[in-house]
Amino acid sequence: TDRHSLYAAAFVRSVATGMVGVLLGVYLAQLNLSTETIGVTVSSGLAGALLSTLVTTFLADRIGHRRSLLALSSLSFIGGIGFAASSHQLVLAAAAFIGMINGMGRDRGAALVLEQAVLPATTSSAERTMAFAQYNVLQDVGHAVGALMAGLPALFERSNAAAEALAFRFSIVAYAVLCLLPCIAYLRLSPRIEQSGLGKTVRVAPSSRRILWKISLLFAIDSIAGGFLTAALLSFFFYERFGVRVESIAALFFFARVANAGSHMLAAWLAKRIGLVNTMVFTHIPSSLLLVTVAFAPNFTVAAILFLLRESLVEMDVPTRQSYVMAVVDRSERTLASGVTHLVRLGGWAIAPAFAGVLMSGSLLAIPLFVGAGMKILYDVLLWRAFRGIQPPEEREGSNSVADRNKQSV
Repeated sequence: TDRHSLYAAAFVRSVATGMVGVLLGVYLAQLNLSTETIGVTVSSGLAGALLSTLVTTFLADRIGHRRSLLALSSLSFIGGIGFAASSHQLVLAAAAFIGMINGMGRDRGAALVLEQAVLPATTSSAERTMAFAQYNVLQDVGHAVGALMAGLPALFERSNAAAEALAFRFSIVAYAVLCLLPCIAYLRLSPRIEQSGLGKTVRVAPSSRRILWKISLLFAIDSIAGGFLTAALLSFFFYERFGVRVESIAALFFFARVANAGSHMLAAWLAKRIGLVNTMVFTHIPSSLLLVTVAFAPNFTVAAILFLLRESLVEMDVPTRQSYVMAVVDRSERTLASGVTHLVRLGGWAIAPAFAGVLMSGSLLAIPLFVGAGMKILYDVLLWRAFRGIQPPEEREGSNSVADRNKQSV
């Protein structure tokens, strides 16, 4: 079915994303680039993702969903090959931009916008959050496998198949190939994928527009905070602070993604009992507090334990957030809503790493952790105050229309 094809594509793409998220910072450090250049390169990749998401948001319904997904996978492959082929910082930045190389370590690109817009049409309102949870579980399992695959350079080196620098390049080529594989799943999509209730001309209701404005502003705060905490920069933090090898960091992120995957199913269960907004907020705040403690860890073992505790909570807002946004707008508005909220998040992610790279120079290595955690807590408090009274249909008895739902004050 179309859903299974989308799940398969999301899984393979997340393997690639998880792999490059761990490798990116260390790979660039191996090329003797400065922290400032590393931050700019990470930002370039996220800027490319931002532009592709902008195009997807407003043109994908006209271009076609399947055609758009195939083009995105192809560009990722081209950018990955270019990234592996050169050591020049301008070429690396350009390749990262064209290939939308995602240093976040989590899949947050334009393909996600299309898949999330289509997914709700395949299930009922009551099961929508679980569908998103399953989708995200597959992604995080892929992220975990990808993080483990980030240990490939060490395997190449130890097997004497390649020197360290060449081993990293081989691994980036492997990442590029993984980016191309989702095309197989996309080619299996039926014409129904273009007919998910998404009109070519989208007229957003005033009530939905108010919701999107407010939630997008809040997501901007969260995304800037997340930009200080990309997987690439966190990997660099562990690498520099504790002097651990890349395979140890890869193993850490593997277990982190496993923790993320388990938390998604728990989030769907919890949301049925306390609501989507409460689940988003009251699991996210403790995760930010745990992140601060990582900066004070005396050694890598303690830091790893605290980081894994944080990862067991930090992603519980993802399926609930996705489900909530898709629930409070009309079906015909979903591509636009998904695209706009992702654009805001990608904008913050693209801007912040360059500043984080500057802050991490010298003795200020842990500063981005404090900045990111503080901003995330602010976002959670503001989100709860703004949206605790706006419920999705499954949380409101007798709600039959989006218009009724949106009559609540924003």
